[in-house]
Amino acid sequence: MAAMTLIEAAKLYINNGEDVRGAIVQMFGESNNVMRYLPFIDINGGALNYAQEGSLPAVAFRGVNESFTASTGVINPIVEPLRIAGGEVDVDSFIIDTMGEEARSVHEAMKIKAITQDFQRAFFKGDNATNPAEPDGLQNRLTGDQVISNSSGSPAALSLAKLDEAIDAVANPTHIFLSKAMKRRLSAAARSSSVSSNIQMGLDQFGASVMHYNGIPVVEIADASGKDTVLTFTETSSVGTSTASTSIYVVSLMPGMLTGIQGAGGMQVTDLGLIEAAPLYRTRVQWYASFCLLHGRAAARLRDIIDGAVTA
Repeated sequence: MAAMTLIEAAKLYINNGEDVRGAIVQMFGESNNVMRYLPFIDINGGALNYAQEGSLPAVAFRGVNESFTASTGVINPIVEPLRIAGGEVDVDSFIIDTMGEEARSVHEAMKIKAITQDFQRAFFKGDNATNPAEPDGLQNRLTGDQVISNSSGSPAALSLAKLDEAIDAVANPTHIFLSKAMKRRLSAAARSSSVSSNIQMGLDQFGASVMHYNGIPVVEIADASGKDTVLTFTETSSVGTSTASTSIYVVSLMPGMLTGIQGAGGMQVTDLGLIEAAPLYRTRVQWYASFCLLHGRAAARLRDIIDGAVTA
């Protein structure tokens, strides 16, 4: 399957008569904004092997009867393994007997939502060194020129000039990910005549109203309860000793840039039936998935931002 969002994939499954699978995939896709916008590609095997451009070969002009100096570029081979996300849902037989199969479906939907919430957390904050079962998130993957400090002294309120710098660090940026608190700061800035021209309202590819900064959709990241628990003001700053800053991520979500990967079977929901010893009905939900930075400039992190009024 070509790279597409989970919502687009759900429509394809439903159109092909796979209603149950389509409904599950749609549930995944609508659970949070990372899952809504991140394109996924299906892969065979347990990992995706790809090459990321490291550096270009040297070139020069030469004079008549002179020779070129041979050189080659650098390609960095990378292996991104699929990670196993999921869990098991137990529903007491009493609940099924008294409330019907619909009650079981509700619990399964809650498990699916929990899986996607954890994937969103890992997408930004995953730490493979601490938990080898999960992928590294953008906070750990992005280094060098792809990490930009919002301030050269101590953490400061968001500078739009620095946000512009982060945008310039990404090839074909498609989205800006930030916390709900930071989005509120941008909304307040839109009411200021000094910066309002940079912030507009428009529609995303699904027809929903969304804020844009210089034409790029600004997408808030929140948990299933709509709370700021992912991109919180609890990061340790790279300047000074503050532990009360946050980050904004500029990303390019498209084929060949920043994409999700999943096993060719997609999400798996297995009915394990009645467990007599309990007694309860058990369902196993599994998803083999991760994500890849297929291009060296597919994402950038703007860090060292405190909760304050936006500056130009």
